[in-house]
Amino acid sequence: MPNRNVRLIRNVRPWGADAVDLLIEHGRITEVSPYRAAPESSAVSVGDGLLDGRGRLVVPSFSDVHVHLDSTRIGLPFRRHTGGPGVWAMMMNDRNNWRTAEIGIDERVAGTLEQMIAKGTTRVRSYAQVDVDCKLEKFDAVMAAKQKFAGHADVQVMTFPQAGILREKGTVELLEESLKQGADVMGGIDPSQLDRDPVKHLDIVFGLAEKYQVEVDIHLHEPGELGVFSTELVLERPRALGMQGKVTLSHAYELGSVSEAVSSRLIDAFAELDVAMATVAPSVNRQLSLLALTEAGVRVGLGQDGQRDYWSPYGNCDMLDRTWQLAFTNNFRRDEHIEHCLAVATIGGASIMDHDSARLAGVTDRPGVAVGDRADLLLVDGDSVVSAVMDRGIDRTVLHNGRIVADGLRVLTR
Repeated sequence: MPNRNVRLIRNVRPWGADAVDLLIEHGRITEVSPYRAAPESSAVSVGDGLLDGRGRLVVPSFSDVHVHLDSTRIGLPFRRHTGGPGVWAMMMNDRNNWRTAEIGIDERVAGTLEQMIAKGTTRVRSYAQVDVDCKLEKFDAVMAAKQKFAGHADVQVMTFPQAGILREKGTVELLEESLKQGADVMGGIDPSQLDRDPVKHLDIVFGLAEKYQVEVDIHLHEPGELGVFSTELVLERPRALGMQGKVTLSHAYELGSVSEAVSSRLIDAFAELDVAMATVAPSVNRQLSLLALTEAGVRVGLGQDGQRDYWSPYGNCDMLDRTWQLAFTNNFRRDEHIEHCLAVATIGGASIMDHDSARLAGVTDRPGVAVGDRADLLLVDGDSVVSAVMDRGIDRTVLHNGRIVADGLRVLTR
């Protein structure tokens, strides 16, 4: 394995284009030049930080902006699904079972994050459930994993009221304590359907976010016109509070189901207020158009959601698999649209987590491997980007800040 601190990556194909060499200094790409076979007496040796790309594709590393590390069962045996319908029933199923897993929560969370990094993800926004049952136990486990892999990935931790804010006394105080202890994002969930007092719910969410100067991410499953109603209440707040660019709406499965006029109005509002969208590539066709959101300038990112947990048996830590799912559920066949799914899964999510990362300029934008870009990169086998998404190869090398953090689907710990 080469020196983990990389100075030169030879013979890689950015987004499937012609082979180039990438010069890296201080964690950023400083030069992109056409690849030419190096003479035997090359001035840069393996020990000096040379990485031979072997003609593989190079794309930005993945950004998973919607994952529940706190409920993971990755690495454990599959179990019979026992959850009932609806958010509350599923949440109670998690509550009734998470403590009796075969290994402890700290080990499960850290192991899942490690597998995500190994497969190519170096930016993560994870939910951490906070409620009167688990209190800060799940939050602490996610924070510990963030610290453990601080040199391998950028991790944002969202304090998340999975059980609602108003249904159980003491929830608000626990949420505030997690913010005092370093939560990066304030979460909210189904303000109308779950808590049945959307104004109070959102006032608490945005009030705490303002107090602790963090961003907001609202988890929205609400159907049809109810979902639109809650979304409009959410949109009032960044406009009134000057929080443009600091709000993400996650899931929002049904915002495209009411009418074309409503969909267009919502997309325009998201663009105006710089409200981002996070999708998990659901198997529904009632959501807002991915292509329309991008063309309007809305930041859109992708996430794996749960990871074989008490909510669902799906999820395997591999964002290349979830990119395939995003293309499949959108019925994309054109190369540019499938490539766009990879752009959403990489730089799209990066622009949500880090506002210094430019949002996608359009459906055909392929950023992240140019001079000035941070060297958070994934080298992967494939004839083209589309073939890489379809075949999901395992010959992968992952860089974070110009350092190799994983190779061959294994995290490097030294």
